[in-house]
Formats: sequence, C-alpha cells, structure tokens
Amino acid sequence: MEETISLQELFRTLKKRLGLIALITIIAVTISGVVSFWLLTPIYQSSTQILVNQTKQEQNQFNTQDIQVNLQLINTYNQIIKSPAILAIVKEELDLERSVSALNNQVTVNSAQNSQVVNISVQDEDPKMAVELANKIATVFQSEIKRLMNVDNVNILTPAELGPNPSPVKPDPMLNMAIAAVIGLMIGVGIAFLLEYLDTTMKTEQDIEDYLELPILGLISPIPDEDIKMSQIKITQRRRRG
Repeated sequence: MEETISLQELFRTLKKRLGLIALITIIAVTISGVVSFWLLTPIYQSSTQILVNQTKQEQNQFNTQDIQVNLQLINTYNQIIKSPAILAIVKEELDLERSVSALNNQVTVNSAQNSQVVNISVQDEDPKMAVELANKIATVFQSEIKRLMNVDNVNILTPAELGPNPSPVKPDPMLNMAIAAVIGLMIGVGIAFLLEYLDTTMKTEQDIEDYLELPILGLISPIPDEDIKMSQIKITQRRRRG
C-alpha cells in the first residue's frame, strides 16, 4: 500500500512541476544548439591507409609465418607513426607552427584485428590541411621506416583526398542537443522533487496526520459556493419576516 501511495505522489509531483521540467529541458536544448552551431569550431577528418606487405626475402614463397611477422610489426609501426621521429619531419616539411605534441593529438592510428592495413586519421579545423597532414605522415613514414628498421614492406594503399563538400566530424549538433535534452530533463525532475521536498505547507489531512503523529477524528468538508449563497438568502429572508 505504501508503494502505491509513493508512486501516486511521484506522478503527482511530476504533473505538478511539468511546466518547470519542460522549461528547463527547452533551455538546455537551446543552449546546446547555440553552442554547437555558432560557438564550437568545426573539425574535419581525413584518412589514409598503408599496407604492411611481406618483407623482401630471397625466397618468393609467401607463407603464414610471414603474415604473422607482419601483423606483429603493425603494433610497432602504430607507435612509430605517432612518434617525434615521424611527426617532427612532417612539421618541418609542411612548415607548421604547431608543436609536435599538438600534432600528435590530431593523429589517430588504428588497424583491424588480424589485418595488415593500417589506417591513419587526422583531424584539423581546415579540411585541406587534414588531407595534407594524412598524406604527408604516410609518405614520411614510408620513407623513414627503411632507415629506422631497415625494412621496405610498407606501401600507401589509399591516399587521403579532399572531397567537393567536406563535412565536419564534430561537433554533432543533433547529438549534442539530444544529450542536452536528457540532461535537462534529469535536472528538471531533480529540481521538481527538491522543491516538493522543501515545500513544508500542509495540503492534505494525511500531511497533518504524518506531522502530528495523531489520528484524524473528523473532517470539515468544504461548503460549495452555491450552498453558501442559498444560506445567505434564507437568512436575509428570515430577517425581513422578523
């Protein structure tokens, strides 16, 4: 029985504060939309792929062991691509003003499981610069890996290209607004219950009984306005007769 009453009170509170909850949600979505569309700088992404081939050997046979060796090398290559040994050369050749550390934060290197293809992704405020960085990192790595590890088993599989109408990868206004709506709804519900908790006025006989911890012996029912008017008319008529 107590759970039913608590559930009723829950819905009663939400219904009572529905306007406040809706207002806070709308404000949160509006702020998120304004920030996403007009304040945040759009970021573009460009990617290139390199292929780790079989290491050149005297034998021409390509066996499973060679594939496993190349797959093990991929993890090493992923670390080298983002190392200062590669990015410092990229910075110098493109005459970039940003630091190697900042450039490192723009680069993401990953590869699918058991795949010899390594994907290099670069994010930048300028879509053209993102393409140049991705291609330059790939070419510098392809040439430097020969000196660093004395191997020649890396080829550029898919160079990065600049599309006619590049779209930013972030921010995502619709996603941000959806998240803001959820957060605003949660805040609105929380404030609604907080206001209800802070409201100590007596509204029902149950509130009085809970506060005094005494049983209620009787209630005075509200008198309708029509009955009050009729009573006043009868009293007036009696006075006139008297």
